[in-house]
Amino acid sequence: MKTFHCNRCDQTVFFENIRCEHCEALLGYVPEIGEISAFDDAGEGRWRSLHPQADGALFRQCHNYAVENVCNWMIPADSPDTLCRSCQLTSTIPNLTAPDNRLYWYRIESAKRRLLYTLATLGLFAPSREADPDHTLQFQFLEGDTADGKPVTTGHQNGLITLDIAEADDAHRERTRSALGEPYRTLLGHFRHESGHFFFDRLIAGSRWLEPFRQCFGDERADYAASLDSHYHNGPPADWPQHYVSAYATMHPWENWAETWAHYLHIVDTLDTAVSCGLKLVPDSPHEPRLTDQTPVDETSFDNLMKRWFPLTYVLNSLNRSLGLQDGYPFMLAPPVIDKLRFVHRVIAASAAGASGIAQG
Repeated sequence: MKTFHCNRCDQTVFFENIRCEHCEALLGYVPEIGEISAFDDAGEGRWRSLHPQADGALFRQCHNYAVENVCNWMIPADSPDTLCRSCQLTSTIPNLTAPDNRLYWYRIESAKRRLLYTLATLGLFAPSREADPDHTLQFQFLEGDTADGKPVTTGHQNGLITLDIAEADDAHRERTRSALGEPYRTLLGHFRHESGHFFFDRLIAGSRWLEPFRQCFGDERADYAASLDSHYHNGPPADWPQHYVSAYATMHPWENWAETWAHYLHIVDTLDTAVSCGLKLVPDSPHEPRLTDQTPVDETSFDNLMKRWFPLTYVLNSLNRSLGLQDGYPFMLAPPVIDKLRFVHRVIAASAAGASGIAQG
């Protein structure tokens, strides 16, 4: 993710900020330009953008920004919408009368907006329900048991991503991670994984990529329920780290793809952040990991991404250990896993190129 600044005082700000900590200007994300902007109050619920790319345009706050305090995205002042592009994709929100649910909703929406930012950066857009009701991406955030008495399960089906809001409870999520023996479990990771299922349906199923997919990830026609049962009864094969990005990826080709897809998003977003911050690694010893390449991630090759990824994760883990924290990147990428990541890179690049050609046409 790129770095952002307040347009009034040039203070560095985060993607989630709603106020500049230095000059107290209102901040909001403008999807049309892909930037956090500072705003001046223009009256009657309108705000004038101070970002140079906005040319003084007027905006309104998303309803979930102005009223619910769980969003920071803006809407053009002349738009009939009351919800921003991100909030329009949420079909069900948590019960806000329950304690802590508003906090959980905020955390969930924040992670979801980061997902949408990365997808847009890669040229992977999620159309609104109004624009394309048959192919849209939707989200529902549920708790407790479903109507049939079964617990809520985080997952994807026909474009609808369901998230158990208990995942926004840090203690619950850590207990679950530990119980399942997972090295990594976050809200953003959930969204990236489930978006992989959505984009499998959009980019792989029924396309020229399907046969190469089967060669790389396995035959997705394998019985999913039987694979799930086998995974939780027998566990992953002992040599899974030599072939898969995670133990869960061994369960079924769909999960192999979704886990690899999520990992690719981890890589490109983290490298993009490093480039935007001007991060370089120039150690005294030529034997230490070095990172000087500042090529934007959307302009480089897959091999270049991998070349930069390994020194960056070494330093990331070293910094975490210096703070007494667990490794920020607790993974090892065997050659077959890198080949799968390369496949994801090729599919996304081809999709972005096709979308660009359609737009130019």
